[in-house]
Amino acid sequence: MESIQADRLVKAYGKVRALDELSFGVPTGTVFGLLGPNGAGKSTAVKILTTLSRPDAGNARVAGIDVRKNPDQVRAAIGCVTQKISVDPQATGRENLLLHGALYGMSRRQLRLRAGELMDRFDLVEAADRQARTYSGGMQRKLDVAMGLIHRPRVLFLDEPTTGLDPEARAAMWTEIARLAAEEGLTILLTTHYLEEADKLAGALAIVDRGKVVTTGSPDELKSQLRGDAIVAELVDSQKIPQAEEALRRVHGAREITTAGRVLRARVDDGAAAVPAVLAALDAAGVKVGAITVARPSLDDVYLRHTGRTFEEVAA
Repeated sequence: MESIQADRLVKAYGKVRALDELSFGVPTGTVFGLLGPNGAGKSTAVKILTTLSRPDAGNARVAGIDVRKNPDQVRAAIGCVTQKISVDPQATGRENLLLHGALYGMSRRQLRLRAGELMDRFDLVEAADRQARTYSGGMQRKLDVAMGLIHRPRVLFLDEPTTGLDPEARAAMWTEIARLAAEEGLTILLTTHYLEEADKLAGALAIVDRGKVVTTGSPDELKSQLRGDAIVAELVDSQKIPQAEEALRRVHGAREITTAGRVLRARVDDGAAAVPAVLAALDAAGVKVGAITVARPSLDDVYLRHTGRTFEEVAA
């Protein structure tokens, strides 16, 4: 059974087509990642699925409810944590939770119990009665997620939940998201442009590029489709890229050769065994190499396979 179904969603802003027949499904009780660079269409998709925007075409259902026909029912069934922290800085942590729960019609007794439970879960008990403006960025984000959970939603949307957090706070948030999935049995849709985040948290994911889903599967499934290792060579002189490409094509087993700036990439069956042959071919072509590395398949490699670009190139 799927808790989220997106079917050929289209959304345009003027001449910009933010979503271009985007489709995917999220099995109930899983953490599902929408992975893509900034501007890929992830947040636009979340806005439609959470009823904050209407698609120009296509259909979507969340928790079995049509987002167009019954938006109020969808809102009651979901929690949503947006990119921008939405806590009231002048209210205390506890007051933020109580106010948010009251909007869902929860009784005072339910609210007090649930707020206390969430404060404890997110390690905010000691700060519960302090104004949220005194919280660190990581604490505010924890409170934000707690607010999204106050009414016990069936589906939780986390839109870039760790953007702007320092590495320590990001790691802490990853731990909390993993705990939520394991202990609450929630369906969680996570949007992110962090490759490591998607790899660590998502049981399944869809890679999004230019408003389209280019591939879906678990991180391990997607990486296993890339046979062999990646060799990445950083050249001393970018003007030598054409000669380097030609030299690499003559190396037995080298394939999927791409370039970006001074960086040359290729896939081979056995990276360690291929490095001497690659270096010899480049040297024979008069190409100087500043550094060369071998890596197992990554989600960046998956993105490159399906889009012809790396995340780093898109972000540059």
